[in-house]
Amino acid sequence: MNTKLSEAAQQDLVEGHRFYERQSAGLGDYFLDSILADIESLHLYAGIHALHFGYHRLLARRFPFAIYYRIESDLVWVYAVLDCRRNPAWIRDRLP
Repeated sequence: MNTKLSEAAQQDLVEGHRFYERQSAGLGDYFLDSILADIESLHLYAGIHALHFGYHRLLARRFPFAIYYRIESDLVWVYAVLDCRRNPAWIRDRLP
């Protein structure tokens, strides 16, 4: 399966990178590498994750983030990469 990231998901990654880079130099790069590896795993495991707010939710391995995606034909669309520490109501409103 091919994977595509929405513009919103790409912006989520940029914001997460900025946040962690402010915490410690290099941590933002580690964040991106880790999250992108989790997204890459969807080639094998897309569709096995529980549904939340109408999206499959993959919990990231290293950071408290969730990857929200849908499967459309042979394509995995990643709609958002959100911090799990946020209010669930904010997360629900943030998803398209």
